[in-house]
Amino acid sequence: MTNSTLLILGDVNSPVNFTFFIGCMAMMAASAFFFLSLNQFDKKWRTSVLVSGLITFIAAVHYMYMRDAAMAGDVMNITAFRYVDWILTVPLMCVEFYLILKVAGAKKSLMWRLIFLSVIMLVTGYMGESGYDAVVWGTISGLAYFVIVYEIWLGGAAKLAKEAGGDVLHAHKILCWFVLVGWAIYPIGYMAGTAGWYGDAGLFFGMELDMQVLYNIADAINKIGFGLVVYSLAVKKTA
Repeated sequence: MTNSTLLILGDVNSPVNFTFFIGCMAMMAASAFFFLSLNQFDKKWRTSVLVSGLITFIAAVHYMYMRDAAMAGDVMNITAFRYVDWILTVPLMCVEFYLILKVAGAKKSLMWRLIFLSVIMLVTGYMGESGYDAVVWGTISGLAYFVIVYEIWLGGAAKLAKEAGGDVLHAHKILCWFVLVGWAIYPIGYMAGTAGWYGDAGLFFGMELDMQVLYNIADAINKIGFGLVVYSLAVKKTA
């Protein structure tokens, strides 16, 4: 890492540190909102909103640690903390699909299948970013991601959403778009910032720090947005 990179990381006013701080505050506020609203929902929807709050709370805690690592110029620890965050929050986001589709008869096998795929996607992605064969592990990670996309758009989850119809189908489709479009920033960032993938394609985008900013923005939008969709569905069904 160059001295200029360390300087940018250690600068409290740098885009990286600023977005870590904003992301932390936004997700902490979202957590408070979700937790404080729990009592207004029917019991069967309360768990879905609780999970939304847990997702943003876990992310907020990790963002505090990532900002400290950024201030210390420790890129490796940023990556480690980010993957710990993802290994906890992404499976919970998959759980949300099961929770909202329970009204259509979704079984736990759907939930465990999505969780398993998300863990494979993240573990192999971390291995690729940790110095192992970036192309091989990145390809496995990408395949797991596309299987998740297939499952929710065309597979069993999609069929259950169609059977449920109405507000559940509408919410399911919005969550599917979050996965297809919002989550796409993660494999793009992996390819752009991991050596060995397309010949250090990250150089085309500028410094690796640019991807940290994009990750932070995408994380906040994906996790808070995911929760707000579930919250909106719970409000409609409770009413």
